[in-house]
Amino acid sequence: MRMVKYRLVEPRLRPRRTKLEMPGWGGKAEPRKDGSHEQVWHCMPFTEGAQYGIELFYPYDNELRVTKRDGKVVLDGDFGPEPDSDLQWPPFRAFGENYYTYQLLLDLKVDEDMAIRTEPHPRYYTDANDEAPLAVPALLRTNWWPMISFVVFKAPPQGCTHIFRPGEPFMQIIFLPVEPQFELVEMNEEEEAEREMRGRRIHASRDTLSKETEWTSSTDTVFDGTYRHILRAAKAKTKEDES
Repeated sequence: MRMVKYRLVEPRLRPRRTKLEMPGWGGKAEPRKDGSHEQVWHCMPFTEGAQYGIELFYPYDNELRVTKRDGKVVLDGDFGPEPDSDLQWPPFRAFGENYYTYQLLLDLKVDEDMAIRTEPHPRYYTDANDEAPLAVPALLRTNWWPMISFVVFKAPPQGCTHIFRPGEPFMQIIFLPVEPQFELVEMNEEEEAEREMRGRRIHASRDTLSKETEWTSSTDTVFDGTYRHILRAAKAKTKEDES
């Protein structure tokens, strides 16, 4: 079990393992059955990916609205009186023509072989109104860099507004190896054949694997539980092998 330790300047950031909120940005708790409207949580790869890291919550009492006017970033928000400290104030500032920064002041300590990566919160991808902030991905080696001083966001296009609301998650952080130690190579013939055979077996068994789980959404999109069932079996086998 990896340990991630944190130190806060602003306690209302409330870092926690990212949760798929339903009802909320994760959609509605609609059952997997004919006529239901498809929800992002119906897709297991998205569900697992969305909950892979930690989320941070907007810590101020008033919302911040970010727009672009005449090609410039406009930050419209009331953060209250300037604190009696050396903190940057206001904590958000324009950063060139297309970006802005937030003085995060969050310290995350991970193992020496790990790094942290800032990411958009997964609700960015589910927001039909395009109001969710867009955090810019960045890799930080915090084993020797003790504080995340600021993070960068991309400004919305002209005519759109990104909104930070009190108590809403505004970005996600994931943890990964500090060095991308892999080499991209083409499969050999034996590996290609094995992967092809595996795919054919799944396809041939799909009616059995998806039995009683196939359904059609309100937009005529067909879903079934094939991936979900195989994932459950793979997790059970891993747990059995480890015990």
